[in-house]
Amino acid sequence: MPIDFHSTANRLTYTRRTAGDDWGRAVRALVEPRGARVADIGCGGGVYSAAWLDLGAASVVGVDFSSAMLAGARERCGPRPGLSFRQGDAAATGLPDAGVDIVFARALIHHLDDLRACCAEAYRILAPGGRLIVQDRTIEDVSRPGSAEHLRGFFFEGFPALLEVERARRPSSEGVTAALRAAGFDAVRARPLVEVRRTYADRAEVRSDLLARTGRSILHELDEAQLAALADHIEARLPNGAAIRESDHWTVWTGVR
Repeated sequence: MPIDFHSTANRLTYTRRTAGDDWGRAVRALVEPRGARVADIGCGGGVYSAAWLDLGAASVVGVDFSSAMLAGARERCGPRPGLSFRQGDAAATGLPDAGVDIVFARALIHHLDDLRACCAEAYRILAPGGRLIVQDRTIEDVSRPGSAEHLRGFFFEGFPALLEVERARRPSSEGVTAALRAAGFDAVRARPLVEVRRTYADRAEVRSDLLARTGRSILHELDEAQLAALADHIEARLPNGAAIRESDHWTVWTGVR
């Protein structure tokens, strides 16, 4: 069954990580964060809302459709000057026209039914010259072979049906590019990004993370017995007694208002 983003039981699932230095370097190569007004759409647990402040943004508003996710974000981030959260839809944020310099949407669009409406809303709330940054995975990003660096590839070895779930929900690069252009964005580009997800002390820590479904909506498609079987499958393929550095492959699309 797909993840229930409105369940309080899941409110902390997207809070248990930090944004890596590789992500920060990638962002700085795209835009100047210092002094910017940022809207983090589909902010989840607020990890990247806080990261934008750490990069020097003047203000960040995290927007999510789930009150449970927002409760987790507030719990994780605590009170920070310049950081706020509000409930809203990706296509109807409730933010004012032309009020932000950067709109950021990470791991959001594969959950949306209407990408063009989301892009149109981003265009509306951006000031002239502002930039939209969309970070998500295509099917090519997720379907790389399984390895200690790319654990997600093992999911599909153990449960091939999960790959069909991914095929149904993952955007194409061409489709995202077309949606940005249809909304009016200029200088639309797509770039690859490899982001370190987490460094685990050993394979036992990987197993614990998998069983908790931490920040992995795809694992909510499995019941408890299936999830345990997948954890067994992956643990058997990882080195014993060694740290494991997991990376995620992404595509980043940008456009200028």
